[in-house]
Amino acid sequence: MIRKVCVIGWPVAHSRSPLIHNYWIETHGIADAVYERLAVKPEDLAATVTRLGAHGFIGANVTVPHKEAAFAALSRHDAVAKRLKAVNTIVTTAEGLEGRNTDGYGFIANLKDRAAGWHADKGPAVILGAGGAARAICAALEDEGAPEIRIVNRTRARAEGLVRDLRLKAGRIYAGADAAAALKGAALLVNTTTLGMKGESEVTLDLDPLPKTALVTDIVYTPLETGLLRRARDRGHQTVDGLGMLLHQAVPGFEAWFGVRPQVTETLRALVLADMAGK
Repeated sequence: MIRKVCVIGWPVAHSRSPLIHNYWIETHGIADAVYERLAVKPEDLAATVTRLGAHGFIGANVTVPHKEAAFAALSRHDAVAKRLKAVNTIVTTAEGLEGRNTDGYGFIANLKDRAAGWHADKGPAVILGAGGAARAICAALEDEGAPEIRIVNRTRARAEGLVRDLRLKAGRIYAGADAAAALKGAALLVNTTTLGMKGESEVTLDLDPLPKTALVTDIVYTPLETGLLRRARDRGHQTVDGLGMLLHQAVPGFEAWFGVRPQVTETLRALVLADMAGK
């Protein structure tokens, strides 16, 4: 019997999750497994998620725009998914389907992998944006011991909602005009918005107030080096691109489905980069 896993999205053709997971399936010689794409319209999401087993799937990843809807459709969640009220990984357990969220894990693991010696407790972290990715990253940074999380967002109400919903003890809010003040003394700058993505406008934030010792990272990975990362590198900052977050967030799900913990290697990274270059 084939153990099938899928990524659920709408649209989903762009997802590189099949490339990542099928590489690991082949690497670990798992002959009875396959990872597929499953395009699901929003109105069909709940029915699809709750009947994964009936469709022959032992688990799934969930991508935009379904993460919050998947949370609502499931009755069991891990602690992280409960806090974020969003699911990106579904696992079959003895008690039934369980929704999990590994986005924050992927973000932290990427920084630890690509920035040797980085620790969240080194100083304040500045987060650009207050959407779903920002929520996962803020929660993960607080759990890692960040002493202060400064959220910079155009609309103050949305940032306030993030702090309130996550019960961030270390959260502080800066409106767009106060962004320069947020950078002073910061140890980490994170762009969680789509700014800098291919076809989007760039992050225009003045980096002058940011200490040269600060690490700068971007969750955007198309292009691999965004305008923000290029400007930060030119100033002498250590930078980390967003591709590793995509790769590392996939690790816990694969382990849960197949009982093997895969590694994020340079070979896998090169495989994904080659796929990106071909499209």
